[in-house]
Amino acid sequence: MNSAPPIAWTIAGSDSGGGAGIQADLHSFQDFGVHGCTVITALTAQNSTAITKSTATDPEQLLAQIDALDRDLPAQAIKLGMLANSAVIRCITNYLKTYSGFVVCDPVLRSSNNHSLLDSDAMTAFKGLLPRIDLLTPNIAEAEALTGLTITTTQQLTDAAQALLALGVRRVLITGGHFNPINKQRLDYYCDRDSHFWLAGENIATEHSHGSGCTLSSAITAAIAKGYCLPDALVLAKAYISQGLRHSVQLGSGPGSVAHLGFPTQLEDLPRLMPKPDCLPFEFAACGGELGLYPVVDSIEWLEKLMPLGITTIQLRIKDSGSNLSDTIAQAVSLAQRYQVRLFVNDHWQLAIEHGAYGVHLGQEDIESADLKAISEAGLRLGVSTHSYYEIARAHAIGPSYIAIGPIYPTKTKVMKFSERGLERLSQWVKLLKPRYSLTAIGGISLERAPGVLATGVKSCAVVTAITLAEDYQQTVSQFLQHHQSLL
Repeated sequence: MNSAPPIAWTIAGSDSGGGAGIQADLHSFQDFGVHGCTVITALTAQNSTAITKSTATDPEQLLAQIDALDRDLPAQAIKLGMLANSAVIRCITNYLKTYSGFVVCDPVLRSSNNHSLLDSDAMTAFKGLLPRIDLLTPNIAEAEALTGLTITTTQQLTDAAQALLALGVRRVLITGGHFNPINKQRLDYYCDRDSHFWLAGENIATEHSHGSGCTLSSAITAAIAKGYCLPDALVLAKAYISQGLRHSVQLGSGPGSVAHLGFPTQLEDLPRLMPKPDCLPFEFAACGGELGLYPVVDSIEWLEKLMPLGITTIQLRIKDSGSNLSDTIAQAVSLAQRYQVRLFVNDHWQLAIEHGAYGVHLGQEDIESADLKAISEAGLRLGVSTHSYYEIARAHAIGPSYIAIGPIYPTKTKVMKFSERGLERLSQWVKLLKPRYSLTAIGGISLERAPGVLATGVKSCAVVTAITLAEDYQQTVSQFLQHHQSLL
């Protein structure tokens, strides 16, 4: 029996030209597998060159739409777009006082051809709506209009984001489509009261971007309704917009609209998630072929047992930083050189550099504290753990030698804040990342599960207890190697 899709609402104006407004929103919802419902705030007569007439929905009709949906098709998430006038905004504000789901707002203040959509009374009412908004997604001009600030530099952009938070909105994503590219990248800036980051995507030279703000905010809304966390939703929406801009075409005599081509799956559309606006990927060397069977062990004893068995890659993961740690890593490097095995040292990057290890593996929590430049300049390879689209985009900003994906299944080795990712999600991420990165899958992978994991195309299983707790570790390693070699 098929399960029902999640439901999202778009509360916005109707674009008779089909490129923006509820028409664009419904396209986005469908591409993310979400059922879209509409509350129409205004009817517009427009095409690709101009809006010739706009008629706001009568408040009684507006409330009837909301009531009908609320009683039968409640929303997991709501997207707000064009809100027409102060009466419409007050109706929406009152409804949101009791709504407990996530609300994304694209503050449509002017049309893309510079037609004003809100008068001064409506602007005042709109600012009263802001405390009901979970995420506001203004472009540069809209952020300037709401804050009264001028934005021409990245510092002014971050100042404007803080000013929007001060107006009561909970989270802000200022989009950079009208901001000068940095390092040939278009940048969006996210912040809340505890965190911030930049999302960098390719600068796609096209004038056919009608509906980009509507499409971005509705893609975020759809991803939230689908169950993605907000950082993942932002990454997916940015990728979705890049995909749409790359394939946009002219339909009428004016600018064309963003294309809607399904869930984003191409690496060229994946944004880079960065702490600063001018970060560039590091030049980490490639691993020189597939990683293959990738045991992760915690002692010299296990390295001595496994290295002679034909493995080509291994990780030493020692969490206890004892006084003999340096000697242990030096001994591990010596063993790896003797058996010509690629040795990755988990976390202890300084000692890995000092003793000449093949590479370093870092978890997400270690990326900020490690000196990535020093690791790169020392010629070491870098592997990074990832568990979500957000973390994949963060790893992509670094440009590591390989990306580890997990947990595929529940793991015994440590408590994870992420549930098992499963084979379907692994398949998606392999398809996304394989054109650029070596990959390995980790988390609860047993001999019985390995064929299914490898069938996704990942070609490398990172294993811990499947080997270290095996009754016959030598036979287990041999069988794992057979699974991997069958792919060659």
